[in-house]
Amino acid sequence: MTKPGKGGTSSRRRFLKVAAAGAAATVATPTIVNAQGPISMRWQSTWPSKDIFHEYALDYAKKVNDMTGGDLKIEVLPAGAVVPAFGLLDAVSKGVLDGGHGVLVYHYGKQTALALWGSGPGFAMDANMLLAWHKYGGGKELLEKLYASIGANVVSFPYGPMPTQPFGWFKKPVAKVEDVKGLKFRTVGISIDVYSGMGAAVNALPGGEIVAAMDRGLLDAAEFNNATSDRVLGFPDVSKVCMLQSFHQNAEQFEIMFNKDKYNALPDKMKAIIANAVDAASADMSWKAIDRYSKDYVELQTKDNVKFYKTPDAILKRQLEIYDDVAKKKSAENPLFKEIVQSQIEFAKRATQWEQDTVVNRRMAYDHYFGPNAAAKKL
Repeated sequence: MTKPGKGGTSSRRRFLKVAAAGAAATVATPTIVNAQGPISMRWQSTWPSKDIFHEYALDYAKKVNDMTGGDLKIEVLPAGAVVPAFGLLDAVSKGVLDGGHGVLVYHYGKQTALALWGSGPGFAMDANMLLAWHKYGGGKELLEKLYASIGANVVSFPYGPMPTQPFGWFKKPVAKVEDVKGLKFRTVGISIDVYSGMGAAVNALPGGEIVAAMDRGLLDAAEFNNATSDRVLGFPDVSKVCMLQSFHQNAEQFEIMFNKDKYNALPDKMKAIIANAVDAASADMSWKAIDRYSKDYVELQTKDNVKFYKTPDAILKRQLEIYDDVAKKKSAENPLFKEIVQSQIEFAKRATQWEQDTVVNRRMAYDHYFGPNAAAKKL
């Protein structure tokens, strides 16, 4: 035990001074942050407010708002609140909006290579594998290069792997490629070229305008995305036939976009939260999709009397052939398109071989538990 004395008193005084200084610093830091006030961002999605896609946009914003403790507040408006859905890129780039939520294929008119993040067969990759290419196979750097080539003042975060999208909604089942010829059809991105190659008269429309166009006879058939979106947007009101499975958008994902100046002005801590929230929202979206899409798939059949059919293999094969022709043509016209295609092919060759060799086909297990003999009923 230290005896009271001059030395002990000096030590205590020094300790109290240091402690007081530390306490003052601790108290001062939050005061400075609070004095700055929260940063507000106004966003828009490319989706109607009732679509689950807009819900995904709200989910991401909530994650960021919660993780920053309110220091960054993102407000997300639905499509059309400020600009039309296809005008999102320009609005964010010019600072009319601080950010937005959509898909890269909606920017197809600006630069065709942007559609390679989701439009097409993905060279046998699914959407999650395409995201792996983006994050670890060079896609991120190529996207930055691509946006710079068109002067887009944005920071982009692709996320949220989408399941394979239906071939489309039709008035009657499609049995062969010739059945598509002459149909007034809605799609976007490189899929415009694929369906056109099958003889359709294609009209690119945002999601919120499709059903109204079908109802007025401006479209004979259309594709959008998934059971939940298609149901809430009203597809069962204008069609009772949906063809499942397709290569036209086999590997699509969403895009979270920031105005670059607004993003660069953020503190590094907020940038880190934004990036980690992208990964968290990507996983959460894929889990929510499985739950919601499967429920609405059942209700489309039991409540809305929709009939689902598998797209014939002959049509799927023709899609691949047409896509190859389109990719060759666009690669010859657009060096960046070619560079991205080659990067995806290089990554896909090893990733898909690993997947095909490693992942068991679950059809056997499905038939075992839910097929005619239904082992699940005995468990």
